This record gives sequence, structure tokens and C-alpha cells, in this order.
Amino acid sequence: MAQWLDPKAPMLARSLQQAGYATGHFGKWHMGGQRDVTDAPPITEYGFDESLTNFEGMGPKLLPLTLKPGQEKPGRIWEDAENLGDGYRWMLRSEITSGFVDAAIPFIDKAAAAKQPFYINLWPDDVHGPYWPPVETWGDGSLRRLYLSVLEAMDKQFGRLFDRIRNDADLRDNTLILICSDNGPAPGAGEAGPFRGFKTHLYEGGVRSPLIVWGPGIVHKQGHVDRESVFSAIDLAPTLLTLTGTPFPEDVTFDGEPLVATLLGDGGSRQAPIFFRRPPDRDSFYGVEDLPDLAVRSGRWKLLCEYDGSDVELYDLKLDRSESTNIASNLPEITLNLKAELLDWHNTMPADNGETYRRKPANRKNKK
Repeated sequence: MAQWLDPKAPMLARSLQQAGYATGHFGKWHMGGQRDVTDAPPITEYGFDESLTNFEGMGPKLLPLTLKPGQEKPGRIWEDAENLGDGYRWMLRSEITSGFVDAAIPFIDKAAAAKQPFYINLWPDDVHGPYWPPVETWGDGSLRRLYLSVLEAMDKQFGRLFDRIRNDADLRDNTLILICSDNGPAPGAGEAGPFRGFKTHLYEGGVRSPLIVWGPGIVHKQGHVDRESVFSAIDLAPTLLTLTGTPFPEDVTFDGEPLVATLLGDGGSRQAPIFFRRPPDRDSFYGVEDLPDLAVRSGRWKLLCEYDGSDVELYDLKLDRSESTNIASNLPEITLNLKAELLDWHNTMPADNGETYRRKPANRKNKK
């Protein structure tokens, strides 16, 4: 099996590039090319004119130096990424986002000077453990403090990028900035508020994440918080293609739906269910044994179960967003219908080794 995304896959960047946009990717890639995967395609084969990544991508990259209080010489992590080709540069992990911003701003300047529309991914990984904030902000060194310090440092580094857009009248009124995350928090670091579970779990604390949309000349509401609409990351590509008037790629059916009104603040939810399957190696994780294998969100309902449909849990997220009361036995028809949809979807997906995976025991030294 190839350890990277097929370059022929439909890409938002490629569609926009073909429509005349300048396209740049600056930050984490994580879709091929990392550590021992040295033959993945470069990022520019996926529809990007320029790229700068970290240790998990091919092409030019920034690699992380680590420094903690009392340490004079920086350390290195993920050194194997040097094997992924020339063009790497080492810099403090606490400053790498500024390196991506340093690449993104001239890219914007060039596009703006040419009156060319642009699309940029700027994907930092500061808030992914291990956390390495600026030395002066380590505080008590607790996981929570390190996480918050990294988050604050990342926000500051984004400032110059946001100022570049905000201080240019043409860009301010015609640019949309989306800020989102890919999953819930690790315990002890971030917090999921009222939601159950953590990163890698299929409960809402693991799969629900915020989406912030900024664009004074584009969005319809300022300072508005939408707590009702159901919008998935898979809806972003068709939504942004529709918003920009960009043709959809031929012979492609997106899993997502175009929800322009939702993105711009007018509300509205996707109609199709959202299906989930846990990572193969995460049946037990963060102290929770035998986690659900599959999940589906359909409107107000959320159902979770094992691969074979057993151990069913059903929650009404409109009334129970913490997923605290399993009502599967109270609503048998809804439960059976959702489970059937979920298992049908699961059986159409490529097989993984989630049912047979067993985590290898830790390699202990001085074992007798």
C-alpha cells in the first residue's frame, strides 16, 4: 500500500489553481513523506505552486529544535526528516509558525501585486504534543501550562499574517480566513468543555472542533456564534468551490455538501449523515478501554457501536451534548435505522486492521 495520498485525488487547491488562483501550502502536511517514507510525491504535485512544510512532508521544510529552561544547547527531534530531501532548515520549534508566516506573507504580496486571487494553507502543529513553548513561558512545566504557552505563542506568530490582511483595504474586504482544528484535545492539555472524550475517541470531545470564520467584507454576521448548525470538515471543499464560483472537478462526487450560507453566518446544516471509524490502533486509549469502533451523526442523533453492530449507544445531542444518557433501548426504530446505515457505510470502506490490531508491549530495559 502506498503511504501517501494519491496525487490524482480531487484537491481543493488544484481546482482553485486551475481557476487562476495562486496556491501555497505552508505547514504540516501529514499526507505522505515522513520519517521512513522517502518516496512520496512532493506537495506541489497536489495543486500547490509553493510549499514549505515540517517533518511530515516532502519538499522544503522547517525542522524543530527544542529548548527548555536551563538547557544551553538546543536538542533535535524527528531528525530522520533530513532524509526527505534537500531544502530543510532547523529552527526552534517554538518559532516555526513564524517561519511559515515568513513564507506566506511574500506569497500574498506577490499575488496581490499581480491582482491574482490566492489560496493558502497555513497549518501549524504547535499545539500537537510534545509541547515546546518559548523558554520564558514554561511556568511550572505542567502539561496544561506548556499547552497554553504554546497556544499563546502561536497566536502571536499569526499576528503579522492577520495584520497583512487587515491593514490592506483590498484584501480585508475580499479575503476569508478560516481557523479550525482536526480533533479534540489530549487529556491534561486542552479541554473539550462539556463534551465527552478526547482526541482519537469518537465521542464529541474527540471529533467536534471549533471553526472560526473571519472576513468583514464577506461574512454576514460579526461576533456571531452558531451552536446549532451541523457542518463537517468534508463540507469545506464543496463550500469554498461554490463560494468562489470554481467548477467542481469532473467525475467527482464529494462526501461533503456546499453550505455557503452556513459558512457566512446564516446557519443551516448538512443533510447527509457524518460517518466515523476510529484509528485502528485506538481501541483503548487515554485510559478508556474498549472504545466504540464506529459512529454516525445524523441531525440531532449520534449512534456509536462496535464493528459488528454490538454495544450500541444512542444520544440525543440536542438535549444531551455530553453523551451521558444512552437512549438506544428507548428508541429502537431510530437505533436500528442508524446502525444499518453505519454498518453499510463501514462495509463500503477499505478494510483496516482495527479488529485485529494489538499494541506492542513497551520495550523495557534490563528485562530479565
